[in-house]
Amino acid sequence: MFLEQTKLNSQRKGWIEVVTGSMFSGKTEELIRRLKRAQIAKQHVEIFKPAIERRYDIVNIVSHDANQIPSTPVPSSSNILLLGNGVDVIGIDEAQFFDDQLPYVCETLANNGTRVIIAGLDMDYLGKPFGPMPMLLAIADYITKVHAICMNCGDLANHSFRTTRGEELIILGEKESYIPLCRSCFVKNMRNVSNETLQVKST
Repeated sequence: MFLEQTKLNSQRKGWIEVVTGSMFSGKTEELIRRLKRAQIAKQHVEIFKPAIERRYDIVNIVSHDANQIPSTPVPSSSNILLLGNGVDVIGIDEAQFFDDQLPYVCETLANNGTRVIIAGLDMDYLGKPFGPMPMLLAIADYITKVHAICMNCGDLANHSFRTTRGEELIILGEKESYIPLCRSCFVKNMRNVSNETLQVKST
């Protein structure tokens, strides 16, 4: 999809790629694929993820299919700017968990000639825009939206429905806590949750 820059290019050109979608849609798998291609092209690649992300591995970025690549966990997006200076390609996973400075960091890196590849959820469990992702999508040069399969009807899924209780915005989990749903099934399930909540409050 993208032509890896070679050392023959006298002037580096930077840009921002965003891979987004629901949980279980293959975002991290696609991120890893692009980063490994850059490594094969012998580019200087650095990969980052939020320190809060420890579900599969403390250090590595791991997809749901168990494909993985080493990364550097960082507490904030400003660390990426410090550690990514002069790098050819920077990969960022789980971008929705970063602070609101991440778009500025990515734009600064791209303006300085770095190819920035970002993967993250576009919506939270309520179906609302998630963290810095809306701004990242706005400033991206290239956007790839991937889809999972709806666990209710088998259509393309673009929502992450939380199956466990809890109103916290961030609850780290996998198949035991979330399922991908299409829009129609997501709306139906959210209505059922609202009705259950109302019944509990009225008793």
